[in-house]
Amino acid sequence: MLVAGEDPLFIARRMIRFASEDVGIADTNALQVALNAFEAWEKIGPPEAELALVEAAVYLATAPKSNALYVAEMAVKKEIKKSGALAVPLHIRNAPTKLMKELGYSRGYLYPHNYPDAKVDQEYLPEQIKNSIFYHPTDRGMEREIKRRMEIYSVKKETDKKQEK
Repeated sequence: MLVAGEDPLFIARRMIRFASEDVGIADTNALQVALNAFEAWEKIGPPEAELALVEAAVYLATAPKSNALYVAEMAVKKEIKKSGALAVPLHIRNAPTKLMKELGYSRGYLYPHNYPDAKVDQEYLPEQIKNSIFYHPTDRGMEREIKRRMEIYSVKKETDKKQEK
């Protein structure tokens, strides 16, 4: 593409998008590699920075792929379009004034860092969509670990609910 005359910064911008959309967090280094290639071109230009673009292209081509974040983003946007702007739950709203405290802002908020593993069973989504799940990680790359963490928390949450009954 470079030899054919394509704008190198266009190539670098497309690699940034590719790193975010097609690799996602299956490889958490992909975006940084693409950004570094862009910055290398901006700072030093040709011919030295050509290799940075090649490095990024090879890295992205061989990285594990996942568009799960992209799919989640589209699902969230679709939900917002359908349900509109929903109110943030009162318990996670900041209460810097007396009036806000009186209105119930931050009442019942659980500060995760005060609990084991910094995890709490607390709802962060508006009531109307509280059971919605937008992000479904794959079994590829870093997403495998994220999926494992989500499953562990989900199992713990279900176990805690059963013990409450």
